[in-house]
Amino acid sequence: MIAYIRGSLLSVCEKSCIILTDSGLGYEVYLSSRNMQKIPKTGDIAEFYISTVVREDSFDLYGFSSLEERETFKVLLNTPKLGPKTALAILSIFPPDKLKSIISAEDERMLSQVPGIGMKSARRILIDLKDRLNFIIVGKARPEQDVSSIPVREDVLMGLTSLGYTPVEVSHILDHVLENEPDLDVSSAIRAVLREKAKEKAK
Repeated sequence: MIAYIRGSLLSVCEKSCIILTDSGLGYEVYLSSRNMQKIPKTGDIAEFYISTVVREDSFDLYGFSSLEERETFKVLLNTPKLGPKTALAILSIFPPDKLKSIISAEDERMLSQVPGIGMKSARRILIDLKDRLNFIIVGKARPEQDVSSIPVREDVLMGLTSLGYTPVEVSHILDHVLENEPDLDVSSAIRAVLREKAKEKAK
């Protein structure tokens, strides 16, 4: 199975990118919205840890910026009735450390922010994942700020969802804003995200 890919970024789609390796082969890699926000410019070098998902009618590659993220994805896939799209949606909103905290606290409300996961499903997932993520060792491929630890993030996310946005629509923008301006208060961060979202729609 493919475990790691490094090559030139050939093109970017809505939820994936194509990486051209030195061997001349191009691979489509599906990414979380958090990782889509971080991909380099077309033509630059991109690299991801890969989880290969093989099904009867598909052979899909899912890319991650760290081994911890990839291993968390694999644990999620072993959860009953939780497929790769939902697992990727979870990691689009919550990095591994934050997800561990949610599971430890049995916070159904937070987990139900993921599109397609209601309170009942969140409760089942929390039970299934209890103590299963603790074995994963933190080891990020490239240093990055854990923006989920910034206190205002959850308040900003709640404010944006009250405006009609889903977490998966704005989480990657919010993370980018807080990485660049970590001292923003809640109202300023909401305005900044709305500005970036407007620019995104205009493209």
